[in-house]
Amino acid sequence: MSPNQVIVLATPVFLLLIAIEFWVGRRRGRNTYALADTFNSIGLGMLSRIADVFTLALRLGIYVWVQDHAALWNNDAFWTSPAGWLLALVFYDFLYYWNHRLGHEVGVLWAAHVVHHQSQHYNLSTALRQPASYALLGWVFYLPMALAGVPPLVFAVVGLIDLLYQFWIHTEQIGSLGRFDRWFASPSNHRVHHAVNDRYLDKNYGGILMLWDHLFGSFEPEDPKEPCVYGTRKPLQSWDPVWANAEVYAGLARDSARTGSWGDRLRTWLRPPGWQAADVAVRWPAPAFEIATVQRFDPPTTRGARALAALMFVLLLGGVAFFLWTADARPLPGNLAWAAALLAGLWAQGALLQGRIGPGLVLMLLSAAVATLAAAEGWTVLHRVFKPLTMLIAIALVLRTDGRGRGWLLVALAGSLAGDAFLMFDGFFIAGLASFLLAHLAYIARLKSDAPWFADRRALVAVGAVGLAMYALLWSGGPWSDGLPAGLRAPVAAYVLAIALMASQALGRARVHASPAAWRVATGAVCFMLSDTLLATDRFLVPLPARDLLVLSTYYAAQCLMVAGLLREGTTQGA
Repeated sequence: MSPNQVIVLATPVFLLLIAIEFWVGRRRGRNTYALADTFNSIGLGMLSRIADVFTLALRLGIYVWVQDHAALWNNDAFWTSPAGWLLALVFYDFLYYWNHRLGHEVGVLWAAHVVHHQSQHYNLSTALRQPASYALLGWVFYLPMALAGVPPLVFAVVGLIDLLYQFWIHTEQIGSLGRFDRWFASPSNHRVHHAVNDRYLDKNYGGILMLWDHLFGSFEPEDPKEPCVYGTRKPLQSWDPVWANAEVYAGLARDSARTGSWGDRLRTWLRPPGWQAADVAVRWPAPAFEIATVQRFDPPTTRGARALAALMFVLLLGGVAFFLWTADARPLPGNLAWAAALLAGLWAQGALLQGRIGPGLVLMLLSAAVATLAAAEGWTVLHRVFKPLTMLIAIALVLRTDGRGRGWLLVALAGSLAGDAFLMFDGFFIAGLASFLLAHLAYIARLKSDAPWFADRRALVAVGAVGLAMYALLWSGGPWSDGLPAGLRAPVAAYVLAIALMASQALGRARVHASPAAWRVATGAVCFMLSDTLLATDRFLVPLPARDLLVLSTYYAAQCLMVAGLLREGTTQGA
């Protein structure tokens, strides 16, 4: 049984304990839960386990290689004895302490670990809030166990024990446990660890034992007179699971690029979180932290949005459980398709609860995710239902608005719907091509209705050059094929011209409007061009691995971005 399958079996226990903690908190008048925060924390846990599917083999593979080739002491009989198991657990906990401590003291390591600390609430759901990028560097800390000859099975089991132990200490419903608090990780100790108070900051790193904190000077008991304030000193202020994982990396990259010193560019990643080079601190000073000004992030949501988010949570939980249970037997392209669909659902749930998009766009995104997954998994009937349904939802969204250019947008979506329908069946490629050509022309007309022709000439030249190069490659076939059939050269040329003009107009329009919505539309147009390039490459040049995932994910990204952007620029009623 894989570690991910163990997590699936443990999940009902986690959820039951969360429910009990919620009930106890309500009974005591000390509820520590908020719906959106809880969904966000558990959702980030789901995303972390999804990422683990693609990294676990690599991390264990490195461990196994080091243990096989560089172990200083090979004695499986000892390590699998009771004393060996206990020593391995203590050994792991010691290494975990330093992994955890440096995760707070080194910027690039904090960029991963920060996810676990972003919640401004403290409850059992916070324990499940884990980073997706942990595997980038976290595995390095445990190589001493491989050098000591600890067998991979023992390493994996004690690591899982250390992880599962830490679940119960994420609660405010259990107070001080007396002497236990001094020597073992406990709710009281770990509340201190999650606090941003000056007194508590960067304390109590132990996973199971507090021994390491006593030895290395990082232990701090909880003081009832100074309540813990949770979160991070630079609050996330978002329910976006992608941004939650990328936020600190983006900040480090920005500060690293801003400094004029090559040494400081490296130091930005290696110094403690919040460190800035002198020239960066002068021009872009970070605001000082004031604990008195901390406010919980809690954007208002409607009852309908909360109900839809709850339904999505149940479906996502089931989808992630099924994915984790079956991932080892599924080829990589299939796992990538599942991961993409689940990520789309998690992002849509967060955007809904934050008020960034409405229920209509959520349904469009979910339908697009199912259509893409169904195509990748070969679920033909499901694909033929959800592919047209996605465009029908988009059309319904536009029909509920009365914004500028609605007619052209409806024509574009109707053409896309027809193209989708034709391309699902053999023998209708020309009809599908013609339908999408009509859709692109309608998009061009809509984009021209509120902007001059090709306002960014550099974008026109660049996009035109890409389109021309792609058409030349399709014509010749390069080293892979005989190129376009003679009867398709003119239709494909017209299509390439139309989509290049659409992308160029969208980019120029974005420069004119200079709004986030206009740039979403431009990004969507570029995604449309990319999707068609992938489709043409697969059909006329060389078969692509994971073709359905590549083509459909970029196609639906294009449609969702363009619809969302154009609706946001007009009226957002119903979106």
